[in-house]
Amino acid sequence: MATTPIHLERPDGKGLAAGTLGLWGSTVIGLASTAPVYSLVATLGFVVLAVGAQAPIAFIIAFVPMLLIAFAYRELNNAVPDCGTTFTWGTKAFGPWVGWMGGWGVAVAGMVVLANLAQIASVYFWSLIGQDLENNDWRVVVVAVLFIAAMTWVSWRGVEIGERIQNVLLAIQYLALAIFIVAALWQFFTGDAPDATPFSWEWLNPFGFTDWSGFTEAILLALFIYWGWDTCLALNEETKDPKRIPGRAAVLTCVILLVTYVAVTIAAMMYAGLGEDGTGLGNEANADDFFLAIKDGLLGPFGWVLVVAVIISAISSTQTTILPTARGTLAMGVYRALPAKFKDVHPVYKTPSFSTIVMGVVASLYYVGMTLISDNILQDSILSLGLAIAFYYAITGFACVWYFRADLRRSTRDLFFKGIFPLLGALLLTGAFVQSAIDMWDVDYGYTVLFGIGGTFVIGIGSLAIGLVLMFLWYLFPRSKRFFRGESLNRETEVMVPEEPGAMIRSVDGGI
Repeated sequence: MATTPIHLERPDGKGLAAGTLGLWGSTVIGLASTAPVYSLVATLGFVVLAVGAQAPIAFIIAFVPMLLIAFAYRELNNAVPDCGTTFTWGTKAFGPWVGWMGGWGVAVAGMVVLANLAQIASVYFWSLIGQDLENNDWRVVVVAVLFIAAMTWVSWRGVEIGERIQNVLLAIQYLALAIFIVAALWQFFTGDAPDATPFSWEWLNPFGFTDWSGFTEAILLALFIYWGWDTCLALNEETKDPKRIPGRAAVLTCVILLVTYVAVTIAAMMYAGLGEDGTGLGNEANADDFFLAIKDGLLGPFGWVLVVAVIISAISSTQTTILPTARGTLAMGVYRALPAKFKDVHPVYKTPSFSTIVMGVVASLYYVGMTLISDNILQDSILSLGLAIAFYYAITGFACVWYFRADLRRSTRDLFFKGIFPLLGALLLTGAFVQSAIDMWDVDYGYTVLFGIGGTFVIGIGSLAIGLVLMFLWYLFPRSKRFFRGESLNRETEVMVPEEPGAMIRSVDGGI
């Protein structure tokens, strides 16, 4: 297998805007990608339905594999700060086939969540102006597509302008969450809460779960609520210190999210209780939109604050979700894992121009198509999202262990951070993937039944299987041969971002 270095034919790596983001900017983008307000709206009620009073500890337990995988991202990024992240690392560790599927997992997760984010932003936008419309109403669809188009333009226009916008949007989100917590606790202590429920340490008891299926469902939902922190790693080539800042930002993002989610969940439980009626968190009617159910009782005439926060959260995450997928496909284009057009970088804005536009167009078409077919299928695609997330995070964890296998005996630090922690995270996520797939097979899981089994299973596993088909189709094209032969990207391939601005990566083979 050839191990010759790769020639970029330009001094600026892949052509991205190097040195743009610092630690805070990377952390902001990581937090914005998770859409904390939207994530809580979409999952808090369902987590409570799954495990009741154990919801806070469910979020804490789900944080563990996230933190372990964050260590894997950090270590791999220190060695290979490439915007292809899972695709690049998986290829270097296990070869082109595993790496390609890891890149596909990132793309699928981004495409599916973009559709849901845009829909949520549109539904809440119409609600803000007094129009309660169905998810598949044409007005909701039109505005959702406009949101995707607008955020695609922001991503195409440059990561720096995106960072500035995200600073403002994230500040509004956290202000709204702070208002929520203060208002909920105030009404609890004044006796005005609809179902005041005193805090109990049992809520944080990891041995308090009574149903295994409910536990695994809650953990998978909680994985979704953390998902997105790895965006700061996909922007590694655009940070001021590509080897260190992205990894630190990833770990910092995970910790901030943990504190946020647990605090909001406890405040919500103390305010609304776990009852199955009214505003109770156990009321299935409130599960998919808890904030809308309580906003008027909690904030009175200022209930619109929570509506605005959800809109901003969804729009914010729409933009930041485009970033990692576009950069992932850019890397795949550079290394011949996709057509050459995907490696195009805008000469002025230094963004993955073609990849960004493709991401916006594909997400829009997917959203419109799913909505026209059945809004229930779209909702099931969201429920299946955890499979794609667990899939590519697990690949990253295993890749870390295998890539650094020769380093594990060098020191205790290397053993834990490059070996034990990533391996545990990958095993936990693999277990979550398998158990969730089994649960999704049940026809009662989700909103649809396809081919006599749960529609969520068909969509989740099917979307990954489509990646296998596309990979084999690409294998038939002449340009793909150097990638699948392990020549354009392998363990010895030099890092595709210069150590110093203006540094040229030399070669002996005349390019990719």
